[in-house]
Amino acid sequence: MTPPNARHHRTSLAIATAVAAGALLATGVTAGAASAQTTAAPSGAAKSLAAAPTALSASARSSLIADAQTTAPDTARQIGLGAKEKLVVKDVVKDVDGTVHTRYERTYDGLPVLGGDLVVHEKAGKTEGVTRATKATIKVASTTPKVAASKAESQALTAAKDAGSTRTDADNAPRKVIWAGDGTPVLAYETVVGGLQEDGTPNELHVITDAATGKKLHEYQAIETGTGTGKTLYSGTVTLGTNLSGSSYQLYDTSRGGHKTYNLARGTSGTGTLFTNTTNVFGTGAASSSSSDQTAAADAAYGAQATWDFYKNTFGRNGIKNNGTAAYSRVHYSSGYVNAFWDDSCFCMTYGDGSGNTHPLTSLDVAGHEMSHGVTSATANLNYSGESGGLNEATSDIFGTGVEFATNNSSDVGDYLIGEKININGDGSPLRYMDKPSKDGASLDYWSSSAGNKDVHYSSGIANHFFYLLSEGSGAKTINGVSYNSPTYNGSTVTGIGRDKALQIWYKALTTYMTSTTNYKGARTATLSAASALYGSGSTEYNAVAAAWTAVNVS
Repeated sequence: MTPPNARHHRTSLAIATAVAAGALLATGVTAGAASAQTTAAPSGAAKSLAAAPTALSASARSSLIADAQTTAPDTARQIGLGAKEKLVVKDVVKDVDGTVHTRYERTYDGLPVLGGDLVVHEKAGKTEGVTRATKATIKVASTTPKVAASKAESQALTAAKDAGSTRTDADNAPRKVIWAGDGTPVLAYETVVGGLQEDGTPNELHVITDAATGKKLHEYQAIETGTGTGKTLYSGTVTLGTNLSGSSYQLYDTSRGGHKTYNLARGTSGTGTLFTNTTNVFGTGAASSSSSDQTAAADAAYGAQATWDFYKNTFGRNGIKNNGTAAYSRVHYSSGYVNAFWDDSCFCMTYGDGSGNTHPLTSLDVAGHEMSHGVTSATANLNYSGESGGLNEATSDIFGTGVEFATNNSSDVGDYLIGEKININGDGSPLRYMDKPSKDGASLDYWSSSAGNKDVHYSSGIANHFFYLLSEGSGAKTINGVSYNSPTYNGSTVTGIGRDKALQIWYKALTTYMTSTTNYKGARTATLSAASALYGSGSTEYNAVAAAWTAVNVS
């Protein structure tokens, strides 16, 4: 069965600049804060890392998913779902101590429930808690629309045109859904409009329309735009996974799920042509305006393998979907395209060549950021609008930073700066700062009631700041030659627990306790649940999580 929320989903790291903000920001209209989730931490949480995820073979994971789907009807009854509701297994995580966390999508009378996802936590066959995207009862008076699908499509096309798209029709006919993303669940239409945004970024605008009144309930842009400039000069001479086929070497990493790097040669669709060479050397160490330049390809391949290794070595995650299968990368997208994006529909990573086609957007932290959107999509699938959208972006910043530190490349040392190598501002400054996000002129240091109305690339600053404080603490310090000075909302002093523990807590929260509608309050609950499971309730780590959230005004 196709999961109810299965849709093409593309993400990327939007970069805001004073010069070209419109071209570098996601075009989706942000909504208010996502609905609160109900999170129940497993009882008797084990101290230490007994609650860390264990690596599962592809067959073991498939078996757990199949078993969970077989027992899904019983699970639905046990957790109190109605007779018309069914559960569809999306993913399973098993901890070292045997606890199993099963992530489900939900249907109602055969219709997908958007915002109805949940995670069931079990140990020794006993349900210990349920994390829900919504605590509202899913029930509608009728699944027969009062509004024609054509009206929903027209509304979606208008929204897309307002956002700069020239598309004149929807990708598919509007589909009936139950919208549970905010307030009382209602029968609705979901319409997806493709084509291109005004800057050439692929468009995938999702518009939710009330099927009884015709009112627009929600919209979001599933293309989450991003940028970076990458040259092998940034990472120096590196080892790449390649494959010899006949007399040619292919940029094909068979050791990491089969990742391949393709050349779009200024195209905007299709897979492109696999990069090959007569020698086992790709790139020159310098940027080039040529559409066949291999330097950008080398950086893209390096970013993909560094991201794969980070997730494998840090969390035991076997690829973006945790199924052992690699994504693929495409470089030289369009002409003068100052962006990069992750696309779930092709399960691929795509990079533009930047201004003048001489600045390929393939730097290490950008690659890690973008592909981490794929991990978010495969797990909590945080909605890309409102506060959940800010958490989505911050998750990619957090893990992109983790990739950079873990790779330990002497030419691009780890730091808490985002996009520091790409010089998108033209003055050598980074795109974002995690120690004090507002230094970029737009990002939020602290939560306020208006956070859900900010662009997700600015509201992400709250979680970025939280992660920095949890890792390194407040005040002034120098790390790898970079000076930081992180303030707190309440003037408190926060003592960090180290980046390694902070990453474990965020990953467990994302994969186990967050759902599609998690907001900042829900993120606090989720990370406290994760800290409790990993290190114990009341532990130094648990208390540090609480203190760091309070320091960014999330309490």
